[in-house]
Amino acid sequence: MSRRRTSTLVFGVLTVVAAAVCIRLGIWQLDRLAQRRAQNAIVLARGTMPVVSVSTLQGVDTVDSHWRRVHVRGVADYAGEVVHATRSQAGSPGVHLLTPVRPLDGAWGDTAVLVLRGFVYSPDGRTFDRDTARESDTLDLDALVLAFPAHKPGMVQMQTATRAVRLLDRDTIAALTGAPLAPFLLLALGDTAMYDIVKAARVPPPSPSEGPHQSYAMQWFGFALVFLVGFGAFTWGPGRSSGGTSPEDETGRDMGGLGNAQNELAARTPAD
Repeated sequence: MSRRRTSTLVFGVLTVVAAAVCIRLGIWQLDRLAQRRAQNAIVLARGTMPVVSVSTLQGVDTVDSHWRRVHVRGVADYAGEVVHATRSQAGSPGVHLLTPVRPLDGAWGDTAVLVLRGFVYSPDGRTFDRDTARESDTLDLDALVLAFPAHKPGMVQMQTATRAVRLLDRDTIAALTGAPLAPFLLLALGDTAMYDIVKAARVPPPSPSEGPHQSYAMQWFGFALVFLVGFGAFTWGPGRSSGGTSPEDETGRDMGGLGNAQNELAARTPAD
């Protein structure tokens, strides 16, 4: 096998591998798009369901209660409040207030329901005036049920601020509040406008968008096409099919050699 054919074969193998990887990544993005659409369908379907009391969620799996709209009326434990640090809203730095609430109907017993009460402006993303950010002792509000995120390794509690966490870890927050917590988080619904930066503004619920997965998939498929077209141009492009040099190039080379020989002969022949 000639050297050129060997290099073409190696180039072809690498091209196929690169294209296959790009296609696989594109299919993966389409799978994530399908998952996002399925999740959005659940969000929209549960958003149209009637609002129920938070007490009815006792014993319900969080998979079934996630994204449900509920009503909670209970006593807020501001002394046990924890903040989710380094948050932002409308371009402003701040914190999310995580307030334990004990429903007044007593259905949850000693277990508190953690309510993401709102966003408060904080220049350093950790500290703020807790007394000013308080609401009434009894909270009466509609909320969206959210599942706690999966546990992630790393430092959860911040060392530079008391009662502040970097991640929404249920066990760590329960230890800080001093009370057992329900297996879900409530996002308080209401006005998200910040009329007063020292007061709590409600946090907007997650938007059911499809994300960038479709555009990412098209990009990966485009990369695969570029690899394949580039290999085709390298292999079967002009001047490549005859082994590297076209007949016209060989003719020009021969004529150039004949012209040089004639010039040398004329230089050696004496003039008349």
